[in-house]
Amino acid sequence: MTVTVLMVRHAAHDNVGGFLAGRMEGVSLGPAGRSQAARLGERMRGAAIDAIHSSPRERCRETAEAIASACGLPPPRIAEELDEIDFGRWSGSTFAELDADPLWRRWNTVRSCCRTPGGESMLDVQQRALRYLEPLVAGNAGRRLAVVSHADVIKAIVMHVLGLAIDAWPRFDVSPASVTTIAAGEWGAKLLNLNDVVS
Repeated sequence: MTVTVLMVRHAAHDNVGGFLAGRMEGVSLGPAGRSQAARLGERMRGAAIDAIHSSPRERCRETAEAIASACGLPPPRIAEELDEIDFGRWSGSTFAELDADPLWRRWNTVRSCCRTPGGESMLDVQQRALRYLEPLVAGNAGRRLAVVSHADVIKAIVMHVLGLAIDAWPRFDVSPASVTTIAAGEWGAKLLNLNDVVS
């Protein structure tokens, strides 16, 4: 039987695009992000979701809790495997600061053979996310699951499903409060929709 996985990127925090939040503590949704998460929850009310899983980051938990509240579901299950990339010493840097770093430029050119300083590679991220999702899919035949995570984590999963190399990551967007849907089963997996953004 098929399992439907609705992969949700967290709603926007107040300074999205201003700095690399990474795994910094205390990066939570501001008023605009909370409103966005509430709208997302209302939209997902009709999606017949059975359970919600979430990255441990505050912005993901808040988004997942908004969905759970709107859908009348128990609190989300927190999974370390769904966490943001470990950006190491880059976390908290502004993008202007990062642009001056040659390693940052290389990271954004060839992620297949690059690692963040003191952190992870994109392949590490893909492997840990799949390590969580594969048994989740195997044990939830016929169910619909929401998974709230981060743009690059969702991209890593999509690239695996589509058979794309990890360096294909800039070829598509995963926007804040968007839903990307995958169907999976013993037969494999396929992408049903990509980056469906809440209005």
